[in-house]
Amino acid sequence: MLFAICSSFKNYISMGSTEIGLPPPSTMAVPELGSPTTEKPVSDTKPKKKICCACPDTKRLRDECIVEHGEAACAKWIRAHRECLRAEGFKI
Repeated sequence: MLFAICSSFKNYISMGSTEIGLPPPSTMAVPELGSPTTEKPVSDTKPKKKICCACPDTKRLRDECIVEHGEAACAKWIRAHRECLRAEGFKI
């Protein structure tokens, strides 16, 4: 009985891993020890702050401009604040 199980297992192994949907071992990428890991780009990282607390300088300039001159006149400050938020990791 044990021989039959071992024989079946050997046949299964010799068929390769394609039966379970894996590529052959020779084509699988294996990271080498000591190789540098790739880091995520800044835009894919999770923000460290709440959006209300990020970029206080550009937020203040944007808000003051909108109060004094209206939203239409402050496009450059709005754009600058959005770019700052994206640099902080927010997806806006």
